[in-house]
Amino acid sequence: MTEIIDIHPHIVSKDIARYPLAPLLGKRSDWSHERSVDFDQLVAAMDEAGVAKAAIVHSSTTYGFDNSYVADTVAAHPGRFAGVFSSDVLADDAADQIAHWVGRGLSGLRIFSKGSTIARQWLSLDDPRLAPAYLKAIELGIPVCINIHANDEELAQVHAVARRYPELRLLLDHLGRVKVKDGPPYEAARPLFGMAQYPNFYLKLTPRLLQDLGAEGCKGSADSFLPRLVSEFGSDRIAFGSNYPSSEGTMPELVGAMVAALRNLSQRDRETILAGTAKRLYPSLA
Repeated sequence: MTEIIDIHPHIVSKDIARYPLAPLLGKRSDWSHERSVDFDQLVAAMDEAGVAKAAIVHSSTTYGFDNSYVADTVAAHPGRFAGVFSSDVLADDAADQIAHWVGRGLSGLRIFSKGSTIARQWLSLDDPRLAPAYLKAIELGIPVCINIHANDEELAQVHAVARRYPELRLLLDHLGRVKVKDGPPYEAARPLFGMAQYPNFYLKLTPRLLQDLGAEGCKGSADSFLPRLVSEFGSDRIAFGSNYPSSEGTMPELVGAMVAALRNLSQRDRETILAGTAKRLYPSLA
């Protein structure tokens, strides 16, 4: 059986006294109170779905920049779990904040500049004020997840960062919600494909892509898009994330759908996307 490592699940504690709610910019995400899961529920879901390990992504839309729940969880369960934190990368002490959370055992930074509760970016990824954060991430050897859309305007920021910091590993959440409605040859996905020139640029493959491919009127399919994606980037720069429970469905359903979507790739490419790339990004999971 192919090993599966999930680099994009979320957890929300039921103990709001110990882990108080403080969503980024004051707006909590719908999923975090409608269908959230705590750590024990995540473990049960992973076991049911056959997921061996996970890099848990802190929920900024629940806790803002307080990563205590993910940090406490990872510290109590080393080996099977890594953690990805968020911090205020525009703060004067941004580098110190990053060092603090890495010191707490977390393995990656996420810059949540846009998302379900933030329609417009509240910071630009190529803002010179982010330099201390990027340099600290390079120094500590941690990847940086970014949550923007794969269009020319927003990816221009990433072009600048990838060129300026070639040692910084950048990981695009949800493929940047790449446009696939037009179908082959996927001309609308050209901005994303253009990022393949940077060896330090990685992709997080989540159910968001499958949702878009399954939307009414979409001319694309997993059978045509995923081989194209691998041909552009190589499977060693693509990693699977379930987005559970933010994406609707059970963990077995989300994992099963992704495994099925990868069926036309080679066994090596499937193994790399489902686990190999995750181990390189988060060595504690290797």
